[in-house]
Order: sequence, then structure tokens, then C-alpha cells
Amino acid sequence: MATNRLMLRFRSGDPEAVRQLYNEFGRAVFVVALRALGDRSLAEEAVQVTFLNAWRAAERFETGRDPGPWLYAIARRVAIDLYRRERRHPSAPENEPEIAVLPASFENTWQTWEIRNALDQLPPDEREVVQASHYQGLTHAEISQRLGVPIGTVKSRSHRAHRRLAGLLDHLREEASA
Repeated sequence: MATNRLMLRFRSGDPEAVRQLYNEFGRAVFVVALRALGDRSLAEEAVQVTFLNAWRAAERFETGRDPGPWLYAIARRVAIDLYRRERRHPSAPENEPEIAVLPASFENTWQTWEIRNALDQLPPDEREVVQASHYQGLTHAEISQRLGVPIGTVKSRSHRAHRRLAGLLDHLREEASA
């Protein structure tokens, strides 16, 4: 019932309702955008555009429905548009991983966010090896050649990185078994 009133106020352009909807769904929309785009600044832009588009389309929203799926659908479309824009005008370094797969569910999105967060916590040399291996599909020999380091160094960085990631992501395994 409270959501119905909130969406009625949102449809009428009430600034406090817009703020309230953003406070309730902004983080989840950010996670959807970050998962789709793999870039924090683009994800932040996607959140802004998502709520602007939602506000513009508010009169078409059925107030009896949950606004979450509606906002996530808008966020996915916005992310696709931003992704296409960035592909036409690349600004990221050549070795940066490309993320184009959109999430099928919020649970997938949350897990992906957790994994990206864990990757961000790795030392740069270990993160570089993991990204080259998992995002770009390179072998240890190819990573060694690309980075200009011995293959043994690549293997030890990979081993350390995966051990760290296992520790950082252990809570996901516990959640799955619960």
C-alpha cells in the first residue's frame, strides 16, 4: 500500500517521492548498471539516466505493481545504450575487460557485484593476471608474454589471486548452502 502511494506521488512529480524511490532502489539499479557495464563512472551515469527516464515515463507505470523490476528493466536498456555509445567511442585502455552480458536475475547481479568488489581488492599485479585469464581467455604463456614476466611469476600470481578471491568470496558459498 505504501508503495502505491509512493508511486502515485512519483507520477505526480513530487520531489520527495523521487528522492524516496531513489533511496530505496538506487543501489540496486547501480548494481545492475555496474554488472552490465563494468565501469563505476558509467554505472553512475546509468543510474542518473535510469531515474530520469523513469520520471519521464512515470505516467505509464501501473501503481499497483512493484517498481523494482520496472526500474531494473530501464537500467538494463540504459546500460545497453551506454555500452553501445562507449563501443563507438572507446575511451578505456585496450586491455580493459569488456562486459556485455546483462544479468538474468538480481541474485546474479548481486553475486557479480560481490565478485567485482573482491577483484578490486586484489593487488594490481594479481588482478591483471586474473582479468587476462578469465575475461580475455589468455593462457599463462600468453599472459607471460603480454606482461613481459616469466611464466612462473604468472602462475604464482594466479595462485595467490585465486586463494585471496576464495577467502573474499567464501560468504557466497555459505549463502548458497544455506
